[in-house]
Amino acid sequence: MPTDAPEARPDGPSRRRQVAALVGFLALSWAVSFVGSLPIRTAAGGWYALADKAPWTPPGLMFTSVWLVLYAAMAVAAWLVWRQRRHPRRRALRLYGLQLALNLLWPMTFFGLYPILGTAALWLALAVLAALFLTAALTVLRFGPISPTAGLLMLPNVSWLVFSASLNLYAAVSN
Repeated sequence: MPTDAPEARPDGPSRRRQVAALVGFLALSWAVSFVGSLPIRTAAGGWYALADKAPWTPPGLMFTSVWLVLYAAMAVAAWLVWRQRRHPRRRALRLYGLQLALNLLWPMTFFGLYPILGTAALWLALAVLAALFLTAALTVLRFGPISPTAGLLMLPNVSWLVFSASLNLYAAVSN
């Protein structure tokens, strides 16, 4: 039965290396969040302020708060998987990396391309979001056997992606 404790071996990661890796995963995750927020901030006072949004769209501050927590949970999940030595984790961590890349691509597409492509950008963003959802779900399935806690930490992200897809679809249909 898999556990979240790293295998007790002399060649396992030292405490200092584990802390450095956790800080690295958090820094990478929040860097993606920060870079992804740039087109959002630009659009917030521009086209998005005038766009027709779903009635269930939460206020902007809620998005920021939720994403900071989700990115932190994803980073901790990746770290829990990284520190496991007895399980093959390369594919799981590659999926995590792909998920981060898609997380970065979505706001660039939805918010950044709308002034250029119009509604087509919103439909393209929905396709990116579908790929992100699939990647996130696969990441849960890969992380879970390696670290059950890591798999569970990824589930709120998957749920939020479904919610985000409903907002994206509404925007694509209504704008």
